[in-house]
Amino acid sequence: MTLQWWAQSVDTSRVDSAGDGGPPRGQRRIGSSFPEVLAAARVGAAWAFAAMFESLAVSVTGYLRSQGATDPDGLANDVFLRAFTRLEGFDGNEESFRSWVLTIAHHRLIDDRRQVSRRPVSAYLSPQQAVGLPDRHDHDELAGIEADWVREQLAMLAPDQRDVLLLRILGDLTVEQVARAVGKSVGAVKALQRRGLTTLRKKMSEERTPHGL
Repeated sequence: MTLQWWAQSVDTSRVDSAGDGGPPRGQRRIGSSFPEVLAAARVGAAWAFAAMFESLAVSVTGYLRSQGATDPDGLANDVFLRAFTRLEGFDGNEESFRSWVLTIAHHRLIDDRRQVSRRPVSAYLSPQQAVGLPDRHDHDELAGIEADWVREQLAMLAPDQRDVLLLRILGDLTVEQVARAVGKSVGAVKALQRRGLTTLRKKMSEERTPHGL
């Protein structure tokens, strides 16, 4: 999934429905066995930790990297360590777990930014990083996406708009889940998403219009 595809495909008339307008469920899921995996992880089963990590690692690392984290892989490991050591306090299904872990990632990102000088997101982004992909093998998915374009699009967004869109795109969270993660109301998140998408679409429309017309 790319920022271009998502910005073009989300119907803003449906954004006010909290669960509508989200990206396709492309990430790997544990599925119906999640309760058993959770129970096993709580008693220290290594295979269960591995299953949980594999189900979210791409989204968590992609989100942190796209936000300009100083050490996205290291922060992602810290996020999972925090989550795994707090499993006794978690209660919910797989979707709730996904939201909970992404919330931890968002808070860990804020901590990281407090510890170092803020750096531009554009200094870290490549096309693969911006969409949370590990390499260039998915050529079709990245066709037409240039690193400079992605950096430009994200840089033009306000930080809170960028937070919302990346949690929606990379985190694959619903509007309600994003609201809990960033500590804002559902209405505020809808407005931020709408403004961010409008900005991206306007820019893409301008780029498609021949100069001088």
